Amino acid sequence: MATHPLIPVFRALSSDPTVAARQLADAGVPVFACVPGGKRPLPGSRGFLDATTNPNHIGTWWRRTPTANLAIPTGRASGLVVVDVDVHAVNGFHALRRAGDAGLLPRPLAVVRTPSGGMHLYYPANPGIEQRSWQAARAGIDFRGDGGYIITPPSRVQVDGVRRAYAVAELHADSQPVDAAALRSFLDPKPAEPPRTYRPVVSSADAVGRIVAWVGTLVEGERNRGLFWAACRLAEHGLTPADAYDSLHDPAQNVGLSEREVAVTVRSAYRTTQPAPATAASASSSVPFVRRDPQPASPVRRLP
Repeated sequence: MATHPLIPVFRALSSDPTVAARQLADAGVPVFACVPGGKRPLPGSRGFLDATTNPNHIGTWWRRTPTANLAIPTGRASGLVVVDVDVHAVNGFHALRRAGDAGLLPRPLAVVRTPSGGMHLYYPANPGIEQRSWQAARAGIDFRGDGGYIITPPSRVQVDGVRRAYAVAELHADSQPVDAAALRSFLDPKPAEPPRTYRPVVSSADAVGRIVAWVGTLVEGERNRGLFWAACRLAEHGLTPADAYDSLHDPAQNVGLSEREVAVTVRSAYRTTQPAPATAASASSSVPFVRRDPQPASPVRRLP
C-alpha cells in the first residue's frame, strides 16, 4: 500500500506556517489561511472553498498575514478525513475508547494533539464514497469529511490567554479508511421508533351502523344538526339519498323528528356534499325519497 503524501510532510513539517503551507501544497494537499490565533477563515475569503495548491495564491495569503493559521479541507478535496475528539462540554476520549474497543477505529495516518487537550485522528478518505461531516455532540466527537476543514500543525490558537500549537504525536503509513457511517451510528444511535398502536380496520358498513345508532341517541337541541351531520357522513360512505333516508328515518323519528324533517334534512345534506340533484320521487309525493320498505315500523337494514 502506497504511503499517503501526508506522512512525509508531517515528518518534516516546518514550524513556520508559511513554509508548512507550501510543504502540504507541494505534496498535493490543498490549503487555505485562517485568522491568526483562531479557526475562522481570513476575512473576505470563502474558507475551504478557496483551498488550493497554487504557490502564488498561498504566497499572497501569507505575505499579507504572516502569522495566519493553516487549514486543509477534509473529504475528497484533500483525500483526508479527521475524527475530532473534543474535551470541552464532554470528554470525547471516553467515547473514543468505546469506539476503539468496538473495532470502529483503524490505526490512523496521523494523531495530532490539539491546544485544548483534544485529539485529531487523520484517516485516508474512502475513494468514491461521499462522507459528509457530522457531529456527535453527546459523545464529544465530530467527524470532518466532505464540506468541512481542519486546522493543522503548526497552527496556534488562544487557550486560556496563551497561544498553543497543534502538534503531531504519531504517524502510521499503513492506515485504513474509517467507516464514518458505522462510527456515527455507534456514537449517536437513532432513538428506537415507538411501537405502532394497533388500530383495527373498520369496514364501511360498521361505520354506517355506528352513525345510524348515534342518531338514535340525540336529544332536543342537537337533533337537526346531528341528523344533518350523520346524513353527510353517509353520503361520504357512498350511500344513495334513498338509502340514507331509509337508514336514518326510524332512529330520527324515535328521538322526536318528523318524517318530513328527516326528508328535508337528508336532502339538504346531499345537496351540500353532492351538488348534483338527487333522484326525486314523484312530484305529488310529500317525501322526496322513495322508501324501500313501506312498513312504518321496519328496522334499520344492515348495509352491505
